[in-house]
Amino acid sequence: MRIEIDETAGQGNELALLGLLQLVSPALPIGAFAFSQGLESAFELGWVWDEASLGEWLDGVLDDGLTRCELPVLARLMTAWEAGDGEAIAAWDVWLAANRETAELAAEDSRLGASLTRLLDSLGLLPPGPSSASPELPAGAAYVTVFAWTAHQRRIGQRQALLGFSWAWLENQLAVACKALPLGHTAAQRLVERLRPALVAAVEEALVLDDDDLGPVLPGLALASALHETQYSRLFRS
Repeated sequence: MRIEIDETAGQGNELALLGLLQLVSPALPIGAFAFSQGLESAFELGWVWDEASLGEWLDGVLDDGLTRCELPVLARLMTAWEAGDGEAIAAWDVWLAANRETAELAAEDSRLGASLTRLLDSLGLLPPGPSSASPELPAGAAYVTVFAWTAHQRRIGQRQALLGFSWAWLENQLAVACKALPLGHTAAQRLVERLRPALVAAVEEALVLDDDDLGPVLPGLALASALHETQYSRLFRS
């Protein structure tokens, strides 16, 4: 008996995986390398100074930040894009903007969103617009909102998209540390090994949180980000 194999399903999964790798690659030309999300200020203030303290900082930002803000909202936005729910997309985009506690964090979100939007436009991958059933991107859409559209357009699963987003965040933070701290690449890889299970746990928690449970609780990061605005010497824009 001959067994028929549906090769198209496998190819679809592989294309989605490649699309995710492209979206979270450090080589994606959107300028993410220019932002530290307050981490450079934490170095300057002496709150983070070595591998151990960096691991504690990243743990805290992941638990009280991404898990309660970007990751669950990314899942909600992907659901809204799938349903063609423009009102929900606009509402969550506004919610994201309201939760950026400093000028630098707000500027980072809007600039990365604008950069990714321009890139998608050059690749012919923007939503088709009002003449179709698909909603448009909100004006000045946040990075997470544009990321959600791209993941939906690439047919990336929600869980995989959240894992990819959190992985890109971790890689960016470690790249910042390697540039601004005396932190070697081997130490950075030890932190990757330590935090990989935490990324999985963060995604699992983010996917079950209710709307009323959302919102970052990061007063230290907000203070570091605010102080970074007037930091005398800096390598990064946030």
